[in-house]
Amino acid sequence: MIDKIYFIRQKYTPFGGAERYLKRLAKELEKLNIEYEIINLKAFKFLPSWIKAILFNIQVCKRKKGFYFSLDRISCPDIYRAGDGVHRAFLKTKKRKLNPLNPIYLYLEKRAFKNAKYIIANSNMVKREIIDEYKIDPKKIEVIYNGIEIENFDEKKAKEKIAKQFNLDSSKKIILFVGSGFERKGVFEFLEICSHIKTPFYAFIVGKDKNMKKYQTLAKKMNLLNHIFFTGERKDVKEFYAASDIFLFPTKYEPFSNVVLEAMSFKNAVITTIYNGASEILKEEFIIRNSNNKKIVERIEKLLNDENYLKDVKNHNFEVAKKFSMEKNAKLTIQLVKKAVKKR
Repeated sequence: MIDKIYFIRQKYTPFGGAERYLKRLAKELEKLNIEYEIINLKAFKFLPSWIKAILFNIQVCKRKKGFYFSLDRISCPDIYRAGDGVHRAFLKTKKRKLNPLNPIYLYLEKRAFKNAKYIIANSNMVKREIIDEYKIDPKKIEVIYNGIEIENFDEKKAKEKIAKQFNLDSSKKIILFVGSGFERKGVFEFLEICSHIKTPFYAFIVGKDKNMKKYQTLAKKMNLLNHIFFTGERKDVKEFYAASDIFLFPTKYEPFSNVVLEAMSFKNAVITTIYNGASEILKEEFIIRNSNNKKIVERIEKLLNDENYLKDVKNHNFEVAKKFSMEKNAKLTIQLVKKAVKKR
């Protein structure tokens, strides 16, 4: 077995999904007495992203230290976890803009897929995209779903706490969105769906975006401001998960969003799009397949009005979430590391 694993992640942000994944995996490695080190970019913060991507690749690959488990697109990984998805596939979902970061990412992505001994895809959707876009041998790609730690929160106390903080009626149901980068993750679509719901409810949008005011203005135009709240990033996001009833995440592209699994672990009914790899673990009626939101609005109305139905969905999601333990994720990951070591 290898003495030490070097985890490669260019930028560290405490709110990032990859960072939360890495933190959970590191805890499991500690239990197994496996040494690890996390390598981040050493550069001035004011540099543009495309220069940072090039610099980081040079820093980690010019003098490679040992076994590299990369969570970023670099040209010299031993294992590459494509947790950010396939950039070439992602670009097809949005209007192309002149951005020097895109060709850099595409170059590094191609090298990462080609040079890695194994690739981890966190959903079958991502595996298909890697094969379709880069003609990579399927045998080289392992699907290992994200892992989650189940935490015990008192739902009633959490709802009372949030209600008190925001001066709300604690008897009303709560619809939640968690994520930063509102355009890709579907905040406009979230607002659009909420604007058609007739049953009284509250909604929280937890996360940040540089165009926050634009979305607040949209909410006002849709007559949602009285019952929808933009909180910005929160360290107590678990309180919002515990207090909420429905998690609505109409993203335009997501390899496998941790927030879906987290929401399920807090007994939320969860709705997301077919463009999210996490939709693979949901029942069909909770997957948005096109821009016609009528059926989803009807589904949400039923969840808001039928207490037994809501309870059944919540309990089902909780049981599903329990199957995606971090222990299972770590076990499968370590097995793959062992296979990759033998190939060195």
